[in-house]
Amino acid sequence: MNILEKIIADKYREVAERKSLIPTKLLEKSIFYDGKVVSMKKYVTDPEKSGIIAEFKRKSPSKGLINGSASVEQVSIGYMQAGASALSILTDQEYFGGSNEDLKIARKFNFCPILRKDFVVDEYQIIEAKSIGADCVLLIAAALESEKLKSLANFAKSLGMEVLLEVHDGEELKKSLNDGVDLVGVNNRNLKTFEVSIDTSLELVTAIPDSFIKISESGISDPRALMQLKKAGFDGFLIGENFMKSSRPEQAAYNFIKEFKRLAASELSEA
Repeated sequence: MNILEKIIADKYREVAERKSLIPTKLLEKSIFYDGKVVSMKKYVTDPEKSGIIAEFKRKSPSKGLINGSASVEQVSIGYMQAGASALSILTDQEYFGGSNEDLKIARKFNFCPILRKDFVVDEYQIIEAKSIGADCVLLIAAALESEKLKSLANFAKSLGMEVLLEVHDGEELKKSLNDGVDLVGVNNRNLKTFEVSIDTSLELVTAIPDSFIKISESGISDPRALMQLKKAGFDGFLIGENFMKSSRPEQAAYNFIKEFKRLAASELSEA
């Protein structure tokens, strides 16, 4: 059993437990539930912004503890002030040290699209995502059968939410694309070996139809790599670990985005 299979098996148990504790009717009474969804597609492609979806995560199965002391309030506000287009908040507790409370705090202090980053296997989690203030949910092709993925995407759509489909290779992309998906993310991290290479994104970019917003995820640690990915056709970039490993993730994001904008401006003036 690889790490993803283990996480998914644990997630099914966790969701069953939560369902028995907090019924959906209760989730639907949340103050966030009827809130207007902020479009991830719109913000990521806004030319005034960086296209970066800045992520808040405390730990990961591959790296262990990344940053145990960061404040979600301070970091999320700082990310947006630095010029990020959107936020990604990890809510998985066991493997990533996150919580639903983290996302609620980020929602309270920021008007921007927020992705609930978790391992979604059940409609219950999508209702839950809406109840904590998320605008967009992640569906991982490697974790879901294509029919199940399609039905979850359509369910999210029925609640007015957007869907980010995550793929790791061409086969996953082919079998998982459907009309319920808004954004397609290519994860540069192999979830079986945890090796990371942006070549994964560069190889897949042309296989993603242009009707989808294209996102490159993981392993982006240099603004020049961002320039390369943008030229290749990506609209957005999910960056977490590169910022979170700093003692001040929001400052790391500010420096990174500033350098990215400098490179983009200098390329424009040379053109």
